[in-house]
Amino acid sequence: MFIPFFLELKAAQVPVSLREYLALLEGMEADLVTYDVEGFYYLARAALVKDERHIDRFDQVFSHVFKGVEAVSGEGAVDAANLPEEWLRRLAEKHLTDEEKKLVEALGGFDKLMETLKKRLEEQKGRHQGGSKWIGTAGTSPFGAYGYNPEGVRIGQHESRHRRAVKVWDKREFRNFDDSVELGTRNIKVALKRLRRWVRQGANEELDLPGTIHATAEHGYLDVKTRPERHNAVKLLMFFDVGGSMDDHIRIVEELFSATRAEFKHMEYFYFHNCLYEGVWKDNRRRHSEVIPTHDVVHKYGPDYKVIFVGDASMSPYEIAYAGGSVEHWNQEAGIVWLQRVLAQWSNVAWLNPVAEKHWGYTHSIQMMRDIFSERMYPMTLAGIEAATKELSRKH
Repeated sequence: MFIPFFLELKAAQVPVSLREYLALLEGMEADLVTYDVEGFYYLARAALVKDERHIDRFDQVFSHVFKGVEAVSGEGAVDAANLPEEWLRRLAEKHLTDEEKKLVEALGGFDKLMETLKKRLEEQKGRHQGGSKWIGTAGTSPFGAYGYNPEGVRIGQHESRHRRAVKVWDKREFRNFDDSVELGTRNIKVALKRLRRWVRQGANEELDLPGTIHATAEHGYLDVKTRPERHNAVKLLMFFDVGGSMDDHIRIVEELFSATRAEFKHMEYFYFHNCLYEGVWKDNRRRHSEVIPTHDVVHKYGPDYKVIFVGDASMSPYEIAYAGGSVEHWNQEAGIVWLQRVLAQWSNVAWLNPVAEKHWGYTHSIQMMRDIFSERMYPMTLAGIEAATKELSRKH
């Protein structure tokens, strides 16, 4: 039964391996779940899905492969011919009291119960509500929804009277977990997971004393081993474009800003508008009265900082290429001059663009900015952030 499930996951491009499939089987053999469809769903997802972006595809495959079986846990209609009788037996052993078990046996046991169920399904021609015999809603029949009979089989019931259950795979709560979608409230934690890679890849080294002792004893000579520092040693500098067309992306940028502020101990940020010029600021309410010279920023923060520009890069080409091109003030030097100074100071630089990548080709200024940054512009998606982090972790 599980092999088709495994093959359909691979067909849906969920990267499952034989090792993960065997881990699922080991979990089943260890009785981590016992005839509980919802429990099996969580076990299978934990064993087979290694990246949050694939959860939605997993849910779709699970719903397709196990369609109908979910009724065992108290939901949805089910074909009696496909009702797993053994699952019902084990569920009864787990959840029914001794008194309720005796009532089931008084009716002739589960064999009699299932035989009666199939017979009534064949006899019944329409919907029924109430009563004590037909399969319907309410009443005291052993079959149907929202009724009560301790040895009953719940058919067509959306929730258990005794224990709530939901088909989480049909709700598809992770439908936005895909590497092609923009950051949002539901996948911001996934972005944080990507951002944490900077911590591991960019950290300084410290002495690994146990590893050094072991390696020295094994080799017969001093063999010093090091490991990444345990604390967050990454230094991050961010420049945020604000105002104008960036107003359309406020929510996404705010979430990214909050994520980085929470994750990085050494994080500094500044604002600019459209293109970087001779001045930046920290408070948008005082952007004209408390301007910080860009020259000071470039010389204050060392080359060990990793730098991210966040903006849509959508503006007049003159704002990048010419003195006086700014729409807000007279800039004595072209924006490209200041950008080149930034690139000369810091080698680990990337640009995150909230505009969908498929639209970049329609805006000349985006193409100009990509050229200035040597193609190190990435879309503000999970895949884009992952690519940016790899770039920022490179040694230049």
